[in-house]
Amino acid sequence: MKMSRRTDLALEEKEIYEESVGKTTELPGVLAREGAREGISVTLVRILDEQGEQALHKPVGAYLTLDLLPLQRREQDAFQRAARTLGEELRSLMDLKPGMSVLVAGLGNRAVTPDAVGPKALDHLLITRHLVKQAPSFFSEYRPVSAIAPGVLGITGLESAEVIQGVAAQIKPDCMIVVDALAARSLDRVCTTIQLTDTGIVPGSGIHNAREAFDHKRFGFPVYAVGVPTVVDVDTLFEDFSLDTAAGTSKERKSGPLIVTPRDVDAQVDQIAKLVAYGVNLALHEGLDIEDIAYFVE
Repeated sequence: MKMSRRTDLALEEKEIYEESVGKTTELPGVLAREGAREGISVTLVRILDEQGEQALHKPVGAYLTLDLLPLQRREQDAFQRAARTLGEELRSLMDLKPGMSVLVAGLGNRAVTPDAVGPKALDHLLITRHLVKQAPSFFSEYRPVSAIAPGVLGITGLESAEVIQGVAAQIKPDCMIVVDALAARSLDRVCTTIQLTDTGIVPGSGIHNAREAFDHKRFGFPVYAVGVPTVVDVDTLFEDFSLDTAAGTSKERKSGPLIVTPRDVDAQVDQIAKLVAYGVNLALHEGLDIEDIAYFVE
């Protein structure tokens, strides 16, 4: 019995497609290139048209994947280099102009560690909207940034998109950045990569729990996503290991769908959530550096 391998990463969808057709050449409707910034590998997968959408099961747009191997190796200044790279690559996706306001949404459940990247990232975010509004003579040079962690449906009874849509209707941001945990196909990419995209996000899609989409169509303004893979679906893992899982599919397994995550996921999520926040801060406040941000948020 052949099962689909689930992933939220466009880079892995590209790899799966190439494996399925037995080639590694450029896909129709998809542009891919590799590069590096400050020793951090950056891979671009750009879906150009409907052909690309059908091949990779993702909407037209740009998907940037940052490889955090130097951070895992604890190389010198790896955190600083990764944060600057994330900030520069995220800024390259966004059409930011002076004074534009940004809402940052941290999706997920803080009580479930693999799902806590979004809420924990907000702990290190430089929030400025109230300062710019209340004391413009001191903070007029800062970009108005606000943030919300809407919680999850099982706790609030509200879809995250519904909560944020209500907030957005009141504060009217020019754009939004959504931070969320993702599912990967490969264990090697769990907590070691970050995906940036200008297409928004569908929370939970990689683990059979898709919620309402966060995208331009729903909110009426640009939605960018910063995603961190923290889990792998067990069936996907079995499929990649070429095991016979016909008797152990999600429908037949009594315990239901299972996921795999690192045993030190607590420490890894704390570190990568902080990294994401610093990168977002650098993207939104061009005049600040790592030391400035640490002074304000730590």
